[in-house]
Amino acid sequence: MAKKTKTDKATPNKGERPIAENRKARHNYIVLETLECGIALVGSEVKSLRNGRVSLDESYGRMKDGEMWLVGADIPEYANATLWNHEPKRPRKLLVHNVEVRKFGNKAHEKGLTLVPLKMYFNDRGFAKVLMGLCRGKQLHDKRDSLKKADMKREMDRAMRRR
Repeated sequence: MAKKTKTDKATPNKGERPIAENRKARHNYIVLETLECGIALVGSEVKSLRNGRVSLDESYGRMKDGEMWLVGADIPEYANATLWNHEPKRPRKLLVHNVEVRKFGNKAHEKGLTLVPLKMYFNDRGFAKVLMGLCRGKQLHDKRDSLKKADMKREMDRAMRRR
C-alpha cells in the first residue's frame, strides 16, 4: 500500500494520472524523504478529483492517535451529488502501514520537520494516492540560493542551445 523512496524528486510512474501538485512545497521546504500513501475518500470526493478539482496549497500531514491524517486539503463539493455531498476541507485519513506511520511520526516530531503533501494522483489501478514528503523549512537565504542556481542553470542551457 505505501511505498517510500529516498529521492528528492518523485519519478513519474507509467500509468500515473496526476490530479494536483503542490509546487510551492519544493520552494518553501527541503524534502528529506517521500512516502506514497493511500487516502480514504467518499464517493463525491472521488468524482470531484476525477474532474481535477483539488487544492493542496495550505494542507499538511498530522499524526493523531497513531494514524496519519491529511488536514486542510480543499476538495470542492461535486455539483451532482446534492444530498450526499462531502465537507470540502474535512480531515482525511491516510492509508499507511503501521511501521511507516511510527517511523514518519517519530521523524515528524523532531524539531522543524513537517509532513507536506507534494502531489496527488491516480495510480494505474485507479486508486487515489498522495505523495507525502518529510520536509524541513527553508530559510530565506536558502530560497535565494535555490533561485540563483535555477537562473544559472537556465542561462547555461540557453548558451548551450545557441552554440
